[in-house]
Amino acid sequence: MARPSEFKPPAPAADPADGEQADLLRRIAAALERLAPPAPAAPDLSAADAFVWEAGAERRGVWEAPHLRAATRTSRTELALLKGIDGQRDTLLVNTQRFARGLPANNALLWGAKGMGKSSLVKSVHAAVNAEQPRALALVELQRDDIGTLPALLAVLANGTRRCLVFCDDLSFDGGESYRSLKAILEGGIEGRPDNVLFYATSNRRHMIPRLMIENEASTAIRPGEAVDEKVSLSDRFGLWLGFHPASQDDYLAMVDGYAQRYGLRADGLHAQAVEWSQLRGARSGRVAWQFIQDLAGRLGAKLT
Repeated sequence: MARPSEFKPPAPAADPADGEQADLLRRIAAALERLAPPAPAAPDLSAADAFVWEAGAERRGVWEAPHLRAATRTSRTELALLKGIDGQRDTLLVNTQRFARGLPANNALLWGAKGMGKSSLVKSVHAAVNAEQPRALALVELQRDDIGTLPALLAVLANGTRRCLVFCDDLSFDGGESYRSLKAILEGGIEGRPDNVLFYATSNRRHMIPRLMIENEASTAIRPGEAVDEKVSLSDRFGLWLGFHPASQDDYLAMVDGYAQRYGLRADGLHAQAVEWSQLRGARSGRVAWQFIQDLAGRLGAKLT
């Protein structure tokens, strides 16, 4: 008879259900691995001079992870054709040249009248700097609706060695608190802006927030001054403010002459036609001048190449 200390209870019989469950779990894990999107590859910032940030979306039932897409073409205007904004052009060009050389430079906000070349200037300056220093800068376009993914974009760019201009066109905020996160990202966050990244934005509003929104906040706040300061402090994160104002008639005609000379367009009464065009549009700007040139070239049977 076995002593009590030597007694061992019999091992429990194996339950076939346990093996079936383990096998089922292994098959589920394998299926999930097959369905999961592949890990995004590190972006090759040397592949192009311009990129578009795809913030991620569902396409045909499959989630596409955020990634940088190389731009197949870049729509830009020659820097010399941007008339009436000489001061803004020179200031932004110098700031961008410093950044390309590895020197301190400021985030820039280009604000003011529509159609006066704000976004065109950013793209033209980028091209001019790369013409001086080939491959010096990559231009990365960020859509306004994707501003919430800016931290993810900066994390991607921070891993590279190439210097990058992140460009957001027509940036504005109509409500919500998304502007607060942008403030922390530009200046004041724990990690801050990566040394190899500069942020350029354009807006029709100086403070990127509607005046009515600021006034409503001030009227309901206990300390109106603090409420206003909170709303307008976003633009303070941009060390460089460049204002764009409606073109005078002389500047507008200089724009028309510059385009006409560049593309070899000749017409009797060119200025009279251009003035009539602007009167019909109710505005004088670089955009209106370009639209007139397109109409003129079409009437003359000339191609703008």
